[in-house]
Amino acid sequence: MGVWWGPVVRVLVLQAAWALGGGQVRYSVPEEARAGTVVGRLAQDLGLEAGEPEARRLRLVAQGRRASVEVSGASGALVVSSRLDREELCGKSAPCALRLEVLVERPLRVFHVELEVTDINDNAPLFPAARKNLSIAELSTMPGSRFPLEGASDADIGANAQLSYILSPSEHFGLDLQRSEEYRESLFLVLTKPLDRESVPVHRLVLTASDGGRPSLSGTMELVISVLDANDNAPQFNQSVYKVQLPESAAEGTLVVRVNATDPDVGSNGEMTFTASNTFPRKGLDLFILNPKTGDIRLTGALDFEDVRSYEIQIEARDKGTPPLSGHCKVVVEVVDVNDNAPEVWVTSLSVPVAEDASVGTVVALLSVSDRDSGANGRVRCAVWPAGPFGLVATFAGSYSLVLREALDRERVSEYEVEVRAEDGGAPPLRASRGVRVPVSDVNDNAPAFAQAVYTVLARENNAAGAELARLWARDPDEAGNGRVSYSVAEGGVGGASAGGGWRSASSYVSVDAESGRLWALQPLDYEELQVLQFEVRAVDAGEPPLCGNATVQLFVVDENDNAPALLPPAGGGPGPGASGEAAWVPGAGPGAGAWWAWAAWGAPAGQVVAKIRAVDADSGYNAWLRYELWEPRGKGPFRVGLYSGEVSTARALEEADGPRQRLVIVVRDHGEPARSATATLSVSLVEGGEAALAAAGSSSGSGSGLRASSGAEGGASSSSRNVWLVVAICAVSSLFLLAVVLYGASRWAPRAAVLSGPGPATLVCASEVGSWSYSQRQSRSLCVADGAGKSDLMVFSPNFPPPPGAAAKETQPEPPALLDTVSGPPFLASRLFHPCRPSRPPPGQSVVGVGLSRRCLWVVVDLRFWPEK
Repeated sequence: MGVWWGPVVRVLVLQAAWALGGGQVRYSVPEEARAGTVVGRLAQDLGLEAGEPEARRLRLVAQGRRASVEVSGASGALVVSSRLDREELCGKSAPCALRLEVLVERPLRVFHVELEVTDINDNAPLFPAARKNLSIAELSTMPGSRFPLEGASDADIGANAQLSYILSPSEHFGLDLQRSEEYRESLFLVLTKPLDRESVPVHRLVLTASDGGRPSLSGTMELVISVLDANDNAPQFNQSVYKVQLPESAAEGTLVVRVNATDPDVGSNGEMTFTASNTFPRKGLDLFILNPKTGDIRLTGALDFEDVRSYEIQIEARDKGTPPLSGHCKVVVEVVDVNDNAPEVWVTSLSVPVAEDASVGTVVALLSVSDRDSGANGRVRCAVWPAGPFGLVATFAGSYSLVLREALDRERVSEYEVEVRAEDGGAPPLRASRGVRVPVSDVNDNAPAFAQAVYTVLARENNAAGAELARLWARDPDEAGNGRVSYSVAEGGVGGASAGGGWRSASSYVSVDAESGRLWALQPLDYEELQVLQFEVRAVDAGEPPLCGNATVQLFVVDENDNAPALLPPAGGGPGPGASGEAAWVPGAGPGAGAWWAWAAWGAPAGQVVAKIRAVDADSGYNAWLRYELWEPRGKGPFRVGLYSGEVSTARALEEADGPRQRLVIVVRDHGEPARSATATLSVSLVEGGEAALAAAGSSSGSGSGLRASSGAEGGASSSSRNVWLVVAICAVSSLFLLAVVLYGASRWAPRAAVLSGPGPATLVCASEVGSWSYSQRQSRSLCVADGAGKSDLMVFSPNFPPPPGAAAKETQPEPPALLDTVSGPPFLASRLFHPCRPSRPPPGQSVVGVGLSRRCLWVVVDLRFWPEK
């Protein structure tokens, strides 16, 4: 009983401690921890015994986003399941805590787990751009001048994100970093020494930002500072706009204004002349006169407020330097009157069309607004309608700039109609408006885009050169040259065995029309050479700089039935088990024809494989799927052909009525459309069972194929005449035997001097199939060849006679040759017809007679030996 209560008490104690602790477990894991890293022993920290996590289905419940951790079912440990990236999970927030819920069943309990992902220094400082270009004029830019720089950013937090900057050594520039608790730090490039373009035209500096991590990571940005070469100083007016109010009753010659400009240069560079570059309205040219040396402007005519309420004079001060520099100012002369005129709006400068990539703040137009009235009646308020991407910025009294407040997109809106409205301060107010048409010019900000990233093109082989394979189209929403797309084959090709052993580029197979995008074949395609050609087609617009888009073209060559089956010679080796013979092959006149021959035994059962026709088709698929048909003889013959195996087998048991030879014509067809075929001629010689086995053995022994072909072709004819020749042989042997007896009897009475001493020559008598006789003599073996030397089988017996008397004492007789000697042709026939024997030493006077029968020659060898009587 105590053993059972022990775990229960421990669980209750752990639950009480869990409740007192708030029911929450906290873990900490660094980011980028490997998958499988154990964060904590969750089951143990929750008070679960061994085996309980799996039994009570301890699991983690996700709360809307990927937790990247999981509970191991067996051990109950909290492990990392996927990549932990603190910047992705929490950004710049610190600390980065993930709140997880853990469920346990039986009973159902919910536990809260807080997982803090700590930051590691895994992000280097990053500048907005890798290079920043600055232009600074020489001499006119004084030491101490500051140029703001945009600092780097670091996605890490804490010390890992504390950045410090270092500038590469330079005697002309330094860095100034200003830190503030309220604002983001400011970074300035400070000029420490005057620039001289003649000594160093371009300064290249490297700005390095390093964070405070361990180890520290850094990022760099290149500063390219171009020193501008210009005239030292341009004339400067003490004010850009001179405003003068004149009553319309002012007399001629009245001094209107004296413009004053200074030039710090000396000599001719400091001498200035004043000219009125522009006067608005134009009639002001007759009302005012400018002194080119002093800058005095005087009235030369009568003013009429109702006619012109104000005059604007553009004054230019130009020095005499090389090149000359100039400064500009504006003189505004206002004529005071009552509010009896409505405001007037003029567009003094209009910069159209506006490029669609113009930055915010670009000045589109300069507007001049005036009212012939004065005071509150002449005070004018302006606005732009409708409210859109443009706004008005007042430059000075009576002048406005129409500026860009939002980014433009010509592909969305190509033209804007802007209305500038003016209203004075009179009672009642008077209004005027001015419309401004602002067309948006196109810039090359859109790259050509193909309708699909990958084009699959099917092309039949043997296509005509110049055939159109496909049409590619890329869309560019820009206009004119920016939207004019040209196409080209970018890269790709095929190599290895399919390209003849080397690399061939795609441009040697296909070409794309630069204007229409039509894909042409430069040459007929051959499936057996090339199955798949993958390349890229590039679409480039005519913009500046040009933009391009790519699409991958996968050209699949579709096989055509352009190859007929090719017959193959039979495989090497002897016949297999159960085979009646082996097929031999004689090539035909072309690849689509061939001749085979084989042996088959009479009485062979149905299904006996005689030969196998082998063929191959260079095409693929159905075009290379071959079937074998027996074309001749028609009807129910003794042989059949496997439809797809090509094996020639007996359709029934072979009989002598089938004749000595069967000629089979086998057609090999593919499944193409139209089908192509090859013809094989098989000659099957029908022989007896033993002869068929011997013929098969002879074929496998390596004799000449031409000889085997002749043997197989004539086996049937020789078997029919063999019995006749046997009878002739028996008669001949009997006659010779009688002749030998007669000669032996005669030798008994012959004188001793006439007796032969030593081995006598062999006598060979040969009857050819045309009836002629041949005779030859040799010491130990005789050879007879009929009129077909390569088609005869001849046997010669060499008797083993004892040496003559007294010969042993003089010399040693050499060992006689074998009793059976095969001169030409396969030896199996002779071994079947004659059983060679090596007789023991015969008694004196005994004769040895050899009889052999070949296919075309009957031969008899008689060797007689006589010994004198003692």
